[in-house]
This record gives sequence, C-alpha cells and structure tokens, in this order.
Amino acid sequence: MVKLMWGATMLAALAASVPAAAAAQGSVVTPVTAPPVTPTRASRTILFIGNSFTFGANSPVRNWHANTVTDLNGAGYGGVPALFKAFTEQVGLDYQVSLEVQGGRTLGFHYEQRRRLFNRAWDVVVLQEYSTLDPDRPGNPRAYINDIARLSRLFARANPQVQIQLTATWSRADQVYRTPDGPWSNKPITLMALDLRAAADRARAVNPLVTGVLPVGQAWNRAFLTGVADPNPYDGVNFGQIDLWSFDHYHASTAGYYLEALVVFGRVTGVDPTTLGAGEQAADALGLSREQASALQRVARDQLAAG
Repeated sequence: MVKLMWGATMLAALAASVPAAAAAQGSVVTPVTAPPVTPTRASRTILFIGNSFTFGANSPVRNWHANTVTDLNGAGYGGVPALFKAFTEQVGLDYQVSLEVQGGRTLGFHYEQRRRLFNRAWDVVVLQEYSTLDPDRPGNPRAYINDIARLSRLFARANPQVQIQLTATWSRADQVYRTPDGPWSNKPITLMALDLRAAADRARAVNPLVTGVLPVGQAWNRAFLTGVADPNPYDGVNFGQIDLWSFDHYHASTAGYYLEALVVFGRVTGVDPTTLGAGEQAADALGLSREQASALQRVARDQLAAG
C-alpha cells in the first residue's frame, strides 16, 4: 500500500515537538540533563498508578516478569513497572517497584476507589492519566488537574520529599485517523501528544508538589521524525521502521511500551538510557532486535535531554 505523503502541517508540528539536532542518531552519547532524582545505590520505593498504558495491554509486556514487582491489586501485571525494574537492576540500582492499575480508568477513579491501597510513604510516584484526559470530554484537562492535586497532597502528607512524575502519553492513531469529529481527527499525528504534554505542564504549574513531567508522547513524536517509527499504521508500516502501536492502533506495541519505560527510567534515575546498550536483556527477551533496542534508547535519551 502506498504511503501517504506528510503535509507541511504535519512537518511543522513535528519540528515544534522535536529539535532538528535530535535526528542525528549516531551522535556521541550525552548524559540526561537535570534529572529530578539523583542516582543512588540505596533502596528506593516507586509506585506506578495508571491504566492499560501502564500495565502494557495488548502486548507480552503485560505479564512480563510480574514476580519482580508488587501489583497492589493482585492482578499479576508486570508491564512498564517490570521493565523499569529490569533496567534498574542492569545498572546496579535497587528499586522496590509497586503498581496500582486498572484498565480504562482515570486518576480520579484511583483516588476515589483505591487510595487505601497506596496511602503510604513512597520515594517516587508515577501518575498516568486516561489517554484522552477526560473520557466524556476528550482533551479537557479540568478533572485531570484536580485529581493530580488530590493525589499529590495525599502522597506529600506521607512523605514530604516524595518525587511525583506525570506521564504525558502518546497520540492514538485511532483518534487521529479513524475517529470522525474528534478533537484530533485529521490533525498531525504529533498534535495529540503535544496537547497531553501541555495538560501535564498545566497540572504541574498549579500543583507545586509535582516534580516533573515524563515526555513519553514526545519521545514517540521524535521516533516518527527521526524515521525510527512509522507515523501511520493504517497505510502500512515501512520496511525497517517500528510500529509503536498494537493491533488496535490505540495501545502500544512491545516497542511502544519499551520506549515508555526507557523514558521513565532515564528521568527517574538520571541514568542515560543508552547505557543499557544493544544487548539490553528485556528487549532481547521480548523479541526486539539489537538495532531496535539501540534506536529506541537513543530516542529516549535525546527526548529527555530536550525536556
């Protein structure tokens, strides 16, 4: 199937999301700048709260190494938290990793229905909102910002030094290419991720307890621009490029979740993701090639350096 040419609008959106210098994938490895958490070999606790984008739905990541993390709901998920755990072990860091996840739910649900499970002291908390922010009013950040405030206060009461990170997720191909009259319909594929990042930035600006934002969606945008990943799975995937989405073009593929975990790992630990190397163990176990692992690590490194 012939690939559609990207228009000037899409290229402009990509340029706004990713500095041109990031395209040089073979550049010398540079450290991630200004990490919010200083690397340490002392044991630290980290909690992931989210939905299917955190537990790795529609991919082998979902239950991968579930025995290495603590699922507070007892559902047996490994997901992105287990990938994070694997990365930290490979660089000699000790993180006690927990997750509290529920598919298709907002952060408000976790606060209202599940907070008894996680109302305790944590060193780091990663919060991932519903993919469109508000399921009933896609793109509206009001409830998201309010729920971030409630959760941040809860965690800060238990540990005033807690590091709270907000995950800004990726553009959904189904929302862009197959959802008539949606807020991102027929817009550049990069726009939804940028809108989600803007919402996370707003939530952080009005909630001083929030430490930072994890630019996962922007890392996906960077992968599109640099040719690592294909931006439109509906018209075929170019040879040599990665499909970051799963079969529903909504959730992530193994590669998509791998990139998400790399961004979390790099920002939380302050360790350059490329130090994991082409032979990184999780990528090999999950069927990613050495070339794919290296390319995704470079994307994560460059996006973290960009902010």
